Amino acid sequence: MRSAFDRLPCDLVRALTLGSTLLALLTIFGVTADAQRGAQPKHARFRGVVLDAATAKPVAGTRIAVVGTGKVAVSDSLGVFDLDSLPAGINRFVVFAVGFPRANLTLPFAAGEVMERTLELDSAQVNLDSAAAAAAQPIAGVTVNAPVPMERRYADFERRMRTGRGQYLTREQIEKAGFNRLTDAMRQVRGAIVECGGGGGCFIRMARAPRGCLPEYIVDGVENNSFGLNTPILDIEGIEVYTGAADVPGEFAGRNAGCGVIVIWTRVAPKRR
Repeated sequence: MRSAFDRLPCDLVRALTLGSTLLALLTIFGVTADAQRGAQPKHARFRGVVLDAATAKPVAGTRIAVVGTGKVAVSDSLGVFDLDSLPAGINRFVVFAVGFPRANLTLPFAAGEVMERTLELDSAQVNLDSAAAAAAQPIAGVTVNAPVPMERRYADFERRMRTGRGQYLTREQIEKAGFNRLTDAMRQVRGAIVECGGGGGCFIRMARAPRGCLPEYIVDGVENNSFGLNTPILDIEGIEVYTGAADVPGEFAGRNAGCGVIVIWTRVAPKRR
């Protein structure tokens, strides 16, 4: 016995079948399109090349650090760098290369954006300073048998180190241990904890401080909590670490002293404006 569908004309059956197929395809494409719209990338990317502005040659080994995240890219032999998984919004960068002045950069990123830039570092000032030093009249050498102290601006660092209050790392110790970043050095400090993960990079806290209470950063005598954690290890001459309020010297006592204080001395202090 034939069904009612079998008794329909052939042209009508074909039309109904084609209509069902088109409806199914439209449904699939609609779902796929919705899924694609919902899968828009949430992060941005920053890549480019680092050049010497004076010679137009690539600068290898340049460190481009994202402030507040612990994320760092290092340029290759062609000066090329690549930073991915950046949060959308305003990102601040610190650019550092041996033999060049430190540079700061602030850029806005949209979600999914791939920004390409050429970063130029100016070695002209460094060469000018070197030429001035070479032109200076030399004086007779003097033989010194006593230990050579650090530069005068590190006098407070040396004074506090002699007291034995707090913990200290010098450039010699940093280079001997082969640390690659500040967080590596801090893993060797008693009472300091380095925590990483969650997509936010690594941060340092003191064991005696409440969770979420982060230490104060002092860079070259100035409070700098935005960049202190990201100071390039190659730029550091000395580190002072005070893990609690009882250890913090009076000159660093402040609102966050109970969370600890990390004092960083760089090889070349930034010029004051």
